[in-house]
Amino acid sequence: MSARNLAGELPSVTLPGGFTLLEASTLRSRTRGLAGQDGLPAGCALHLRPCRSVHTFGMRFALDLVWLGADGTPVRVDRSVAPRRHRSCRAARSVIEVEAGGADPLVRAWSAACGPRGILNDVDPDARPRLRLLKRERHS
Repeated sequence: MSARNLAGELPSVTLPGGFTLLEASTLRSRTRGLAGQDGLPAGCALHLRPCRSVHTFGMRFALDLVWLGADGTPVRVDRSVAPRRHRSCRAARSVIEVEAGGADPLVRAWSAACGPRGILNDVDPDARPRLRLLKRERHS
């Protein structure tokens, strides 16, 4: 399946700035994800929900992962995750996968499109979700 077919198969929403967010909310679409794809069309990202962990087995390109909490705000960004890796985020309820290097413009587009609680709605430039990076707890 080509990336163009993937974009045609999944429901999508267009964020300000031109980002197209493909929604993978069924078990089948989440399981298939981006495995076997050569890449994503320019300005596209895949939103997997619900999702707390992803793997990049079968991937042909590196990903940036933007983890979203229960309120829809970004809680962590993993950059340039290479193929054949596993990542998880316990605080996340969903994740947006974008080609490596695309996380910063995606977070800006997400912020412009979301209300104060991170829920997609009509664009309100004064209501931007917070971006907080979770620190790992050290176990003694």
